[in-house]
Amino acid sequence: MNKPTLAITIPCYNEELCIKSTVNSLFEVINDLVIKGKINEDSYIYIVDDGSKDKTWEMVSELHKINSLVKGVKFVRNYGNQMAHIAGLLGVRELGCDCVVSIDADLQQDQWAIEKFVDEYLNGADIVSGIRNSRDTDSFLKKTTAICFYKTMNILGVNIPMNHSDYRLVSKKALDILAMYPEKQLFLRGFFNEIGLENKYVNFDVKPRVIGKSKFNYMKLIGLALNGITSFSILPLRIIAVLGFFMFVFAGFVGLEAVYEKLFLHNTPNGWATLVTVMSFFGGLQLFCMGVIGEYLGQVFREVKSRPRYIKDVELK
Repeated sequence: MNKPTLAITIPCYNEELCIKSTVNSLFEVINDLVIKGKINEDSYIYIVDDGSKDKTWEMVSELHKINSLVKGVKFVRNYGNQMAHIAGLLGVRELGCDCVVSIDADLQQDQWAIEKFVDEYLNGADIVSGIRNSRDTDSFLKKTTAICFYKTMNILGVNIPMNHSDYRLVSKKALDILAMYPEKQLFLRGFFNEIGLENKYVNFDVKPRVIGKSKFNYMKLIGLALNGITSFSILPLRIIAVLGFFMFVFAGFVGLEAVYEKLFLHNTPNGWATLVTVMSFFGGLQLFCMGVIGEYLGQVFREVKSRPRYIKDVELK
């Protein structure tokens, strides 16, 4: 088997404090793999600047002048982490590579685990997913919501392994399949576990962030979770249909009970507080169901407009 060309994609947003050290650290990994004869010496790094407002792109341009194996693209504005990941994957597909690893700019994900990813690829895997060993670096709230998200996704039929992030290796074959999907709001964690290619797993440790701060706040995490659910499962819509049926049955029984009391017991049903409570409960339930339906309609709305996922400003090849 010929030595594969490895590309490493790095989505980044306002990462001027760490982008140079990140690139240097990743080239240490690449050079180590080249020396060991596991990858080709033309393996490279592809940086996606997701509309940074600091000097991130200036620093990427300087790195490119020093070393042509540093390549990248800059968006005209911020499109979000998933779009940056997709742009990186499709960008290296156009440039050419045999496999690609996606990793975050802060290098909290252990970059030396890339060798294990490559080993699994050399053994025939088309997708190698990174699995966190623990969530000790996360806050209690973030840890709890993450566990709830993964369990919810699995209940809804989306097969995503617990503690899997967007740290993964995918082959050229997987990239070709990705290019066939035109949908704009693609949830990569669900996508790569759905397409049916051989998937292996590599465990890695997460390090505390040393420089800068995370750009992924709770609102963005909630948006990512909702996108994942509505992109790969219609089970919530079916649950709403079932709830609607049982609400109808319940209302029928309540109505029959009221008629029975009136005709046979000559007793007008009372209970103002009960009535208000029941109406408030079902009113809230209806609004919740409308919100879920609205999320799906929003997905359809975004897709039918057929706007581009992102707009490139500058590209370094």
